[in-house]
Amino acid sequence: MTTDEQRIGDNYRRIVGRVAEAAERCGRSADEVTVVAVTKYVTSDLMRPLLAVGCRDFGESRPQQLWQKAAELAEFDDIRWHMIGHLQRNKVARTVTHAGLIHSVDSDRLLAAIDTAAAPEVQDVLLEVNVSGEAAKHGYQAAEIAGVLAGRQEHGHLRIVGLMGMAALVGGAAAARANFRALRELRDSLVEETGLTDCLQHLSMGMSGDYAIAIEEGATIVRVGSALFAVDDA
Repeated sequence: MTTDEQRIGDNYRRIVGRVAEAAERCGRSADEVTVVAVTKYVTSDLMRPLLAVGCRDFGESRPQQLWQKAAELAEFDDIRWHMIGHLQRNKVARTVTHAGLIHSVDSDRLLAAIDTAAAPEVQDVLLEVNVSGEAAKHGYQAAEIAGVLAGRQEHGHLRIVGLMGMAALVGGAAAARANFRALRELRDSLVEETGLTDCLQHLSMGMSGDYAIAIEEGATIVRVGSALFAVDDA
């Protein structure tokens, strides 16, 4: 094993430990949180050390990279691929053949395209919410989510399983916590109003710099990339 491979494996174990610590601080179990290794900046060869230490959830921002890496790592039939970036409708058909979970569903037109492409299977998806309100970010507005859930039965080949959000680019930890709390409170209010716990079981929020805060605010999925491949202590 090379030094780089050892470092990546050590980083992953360290992050898993910190996830457990964050969960414990707020009275949760580490088993409630899935760590998705975001590998958009690395080759499939650098993903193998993660596989060696038990990581099986991988996230890609670009569909073409997801397709390519799924082919290159096809011998690992237990990998769960996560599509975490903006997904164009012309790339949906190929993406649904690989992705276990699409995090970034941000429009009714994309929902319809996924529903059509997934048939006869059922594709799990998260609804992306622009919780920070930044114009540069994709996502539904919070007020739109109830209507999307109300119309979910129009789509027989997808299953909404939760919400996804990203912290503001500015404002640091305080802004991130506020954004994550807002997403959790939106989820909780929707559960109370609709009773649709299955549709709202997951909150995908938090990245390398703020995943501990996200867990404290209720994240069930965190998306960690740069901390896995950092030269210094992750």
